[in-house]
Amino acid sequence: MDTSFLDGKTVLVTGGTGTFGRAFIKRALQVPGIKKIILFSRDELKQSEVQAAYPNESRLRYFLGDIRNRERLTRAFRGVDVVVHAAALKQVPATEFNPTEAIATNIDGTQNIVEAAIDCGVTKAILVSSDKAVEPINLYGATKLCAERLFIAANALVGATGPTFSVMRYGNVIGSRGSFVELIERNRAKGVIGLTDKRMTRFWIRIDQVMDIVLESLSLMKGGEIFVPKMKDMAVKDVITLLAPECRIEEIGIRPGEKLHERLVTQYEAPRTREIERMYVIRPEFTMRQGAMDWLNDKPSVTQPFDLTSDNQALLLSKEEAAALFNRG
Repeated sequence: MDTSFLDGKTVLVTGGTGTFGRAFIKRALQVPGIKKIILFSRDELKQSEVQAAYPNESRLRYFLGDIRNRERLTRAFRGVDVVVHAAALKQVPATEFNPTEAIATNIDGTQNIVEAAIDCGVTKAILVSSDKAVEPINLYGATKLCAERLFIAANALVGATGPTFSVMRYGNVIGSRGSFVELIERNRAKGVIGLTDKRMTRFWIRIDQVMDIVLESLSLMKGGEIFVPKMKDMAVKDVITLLAPECRIEEIGIRPGEKLHERLVTQYEAPRTREIERMYVIRPEFTMRQGAMDWLNDKPSVTQPFDLTSDNQALLLSKEEAAALFNRG
């Protein structure tokens, strides 16, 4: 992958002590030409853990702060070329019970990112989004949908010479903190693993794959795109069987705000969706930068009707693919 666009650049990642942030730091440190990587987060304990993991890494910097604080963001963004915005409140039950907190972080905080990036002359900013932003049925998904719209619309604020803002949207990450895969591992000793509904399906991707897609999206983005990695799906019950074959599955009932199947592109976005080697790219609905989307003109449109849902049998992981993806067998 060509990462020369990062030569001599300073990159800041919000939510830098989370699963995504730590994986991004690990991947970014492999880019030889990168000048500096700033970890921005509000958790000093987790920052100290990252410092301990990279005791002699001179390119890493640490910045305590909350994305709710625009003044602090403006201070952190000085001299930054690229922003990867991964900070968010993500737990569905927690956001349902604390809606004002979710709005303050995921929506207001994202707007703060946009304004600080514009004020500080950042070149590129990409939002890390979620499949739950697509046709949302819970507050977390709704806040991520708003965050996506804020990032896309930001391109209309800056004209031809300001920062470019784009979005990356993906599904369930294998290896993320608090993920279902982690839950399976924690409960294997009990011999029983709870599943809300045996019909449930999800898209799956490894965290290292996500990092490569983020870097590729950063290299390609012109402002306004939503990048969706090509992912395959699998029933959640089959994932349990693969990872914990000795365990019994107990159906416990679907939770509020939980979907049976996930979707990565809506039927309204599908006509604007183009296909490249490893991703689908959704063009913005409105032209915000003259000629910005010309790079997609020769890319094929997806075949209509376009069904990027996790119960699509055409996207089902084979046994061999699943074993490789989950590192089993």
